[in-house]
Amino acid sequence: MDEKTTQFLPFHAINEFMREDYRQTVIRSTLNALSILPKESRDPVDKLTRKYVQISGFRISTKAPGSLRLKPTVEAFTKHPEMVGTVMSAWAQLNNDLRSQVYDLLVSRGWEILPVEADRTKLPGFIPVWPEGEDFDKLGQAFKDRYPSLATNDDDVSLMIVWLSGRLPYQSPVEEP
Repeated sequence: MDEKTTQFLPFHAINEFMREDYRQTVIRSTLNALSILPKESRDPVDKLTRKYVQISGFRISTKAPGSLRLKPTVEAFTKHPEMVGTVMSAWAQLNNDLRSQVYDLLVSRGWEILPVEADRTKLPGFIPVWPEGEDFDKLGQAFKDRYPSLATNDDDVSLMIVWLSGRLPYQSPVEEP
């Protein structure tokens, strides 16, 4: 019997691929825009903030200003996979146009991914392999070729690719027998 199993890396493994300044930018922009998200997207971030983020002088960490929440939220993001998933989900919703564009790009290249509206926080983490022949540079160039008039940050495109695909290029692809 030949059973196929899939290994996953926990969501916080993404920190190995993110520069510190970019991680702070993503978390800051997400925290600053939480109020415009629907309650069902905002509440999970607030719940995990109350659980993992302690801020001196605030009994309820979600009541602290974003500037005070940033550093301890970044620390929680590096340690707790569920914090990564929840923040990433909120970030993706806040960047809805980019999310749709990256989704279309990946589908056009034959990636098998969940529908754009799927709740990726329910996954156990990231699959550690990308399709053979794909890398950040090729995908970034393909995005620029497909959307030449957009002035999009390459890091945002790469992060959206990782989030939507549910994959980190951690290992080389294994050829199917």
